[in-house]
Amino acid sequence: MRKVFIVVIGIVALSSIAILLTRQAPPVVDLPSPVTALGQATAIAVHVRDPHGVRRLEAFVEQNGIQYRVWENAPTSRWTDDTWSFVAGTNATPQLKDGTAKLIVVAVSNGLLRKTARLERDVRVVTRPPVISVDSDQHYLYLGMADLATFNVSGTFTEAGVKVGDQTFRAWPMPGGKQGFFSLFAFAWNIPASTVPVAYASNGTGNDVTSPIVFQFPKKEQPKYTVHNLVVSDQFMQKVIGELDPNGSGDPVARFVKINSEMRRANNKVLSDLRLKTADRFLWSQPFARQSHSQAEASFADTRNYIYKGTKIDQQVHLGYDLAATQHVGVEASNDGRVVYAAPLGIYGNCIVVDHGYGLQTIYGHLSQIAVHEGDLVKRGQVMGTSGQTGMAGGDHIHFAMQLDGVQIDPKEWWDSHWIKDHIAKRVDLPGFK
Repeated sequence: MRKVFIVVIGIVALSSIAILLTRQAPPVVDLPSPVTALGQATAIAVHVRDPHGVRRLEAFVEQNGIQYRVWENAPTSRWTDDTWSFVAGTNATPQLKDGTAKLIVVAVSNGLLRKTARLERDVRVVTRPPVISVDSDQHYLYLGMADLATFNVSGTFTEAGVKVGDQTFRAWPMPGGKQGFFSLFAFAWNIPASTVPVAYASNGTGNDVTSPIVFQFPKKEQPKYTVHNLVVSDQFMQKVIGELDPNGSGDPVARFVKINSEMRRANNKVLSDLRLKTADRFLWSQPFARQSHSQAEASFADTRNYIYKGTKIDQQVHLGYDLAATQHVGVEASNDGRVVYAAPLGIYGNCIVVDHGYGLQTIYGHLSQIAVHEGDLVKRGQVMGTSGQTGMAGGDHIHFAMQLDGVQIDPKEWWDSHWIKDHIAKRVDLPGFK
């Protein structure tokens, strides 16, 4: 009887061990940054997670049925949740040729069963960088201004456009089936005047190429941004925090400043992300129209000092025009387009954003009512709602702004048909423009 009991205990123990071993999972392997192409020396990061640790890591590139080992590692830690980096490409593996290939990463667990995980990704081997040539036009720029550049790209590339400092503007195929590409780009209000805009192309392997854009930056034509002191009353402060932070508590001044700074940044991020909803064609053919019978109470890129009881509590830059006419006036679409946002948006209050194609969008804030919906097509001059004082507004007006690929720009040249003709229509086909 005792022997039977011992045998049973042994069987149970062995069964438990067997169950644990069979449940042991292989390592989890992924690439934090997607890899689609390999150049001469492409950096690759691989993340591996395994509670038993990793015994061996290997990476291969397979092309035309032949595997080339490009990296191996033997971690020593018992617990693994880490990222390793290595380099792959034609410098270390000259046998690779232009064309398709496969990147393979293998991770072997340090557990008793030495379970193996295998990750495969299709990639392109690209041994030569693309070639880019930009137009020879003289581009006259000023702070806050937009412009358009045309260029040609040859060779293999995955991304192209114009860079101005750290800001990137997409390339689009020339309309009308013409050869080449164009990019609407902006010289933002806060970019150093010494910055040289460049057309660029990348093939995804780190082999970016650039070509400088010919431009002038006439000093006498540069805008002079003004500084205003805005006195914050107790009534306005209570209005703002009551509307935008109704469940908050604590010092009203701190809450007001947080709304004016942190919420402003978050709201601008939402606006910038709407660039992903743009159409790949011109939705407009006429100059942009300014709100009828309106007067500008504030201009683009004015600096505002917020003064409360004689003390400066905050400073922000106003990236638009405050246009006032009469109370609850109809808010007009400045041009044909498609509504990509129609809802409350923090400091902007009730807000509408209209897309006009190729990353160009108009913004209408502080509305009392919204009469359109996301997805609606609107015509130039169409009433989309009524003005108001929602959000960070101290009186009834329309906050009108424009952005290009998510970068807010000065709208004033878009109201000028001569500017549109000289900077847009003479370089690309703008259907219907006269």
